[in-house]
Amino acid sequence: MSFLDSILGQVGSNVDIKNLAEKVGISPEQAESAVAALAKAHPQPGDTVDAAAASTGLDSGILSQIVGHIGGEGALGQFASMLGGAGGNEGGGIMDKIGGLAGGLFGGEKN
Repeated sequence: MSFLDSILGQVGSNVDIKNLAEKVGISPEQAESAVAALAKAHPQPGDTVDAAAASTGLDSGILSQIVGHIGGEGALGQFASMLGGAGGNEGGGIMDKIGGLAGGLFGGEKN
């Protein structure tokens, strides 16, 4: 979790995964998965929260709260960019690896 915490810190949101999880009432593992799914979905067409909800199985209300806690859509865009999620990074990017891990945690397909 420290990897995502360090990226969140660089975005300037002063949020760490454990505290974020406590604020929205989910486990730290679910919060990590949610943040990764939101970052991966952000540059894709369609609604970011709905796409992340579909890939994680978490309620869209919880995911919307997470977006707010990390600083909104602008911060989410920075976060996605830092992880290589922006610009159609296909194949072997960090977001593909995180997305596969997140999918594995919730029984979804791995990329």
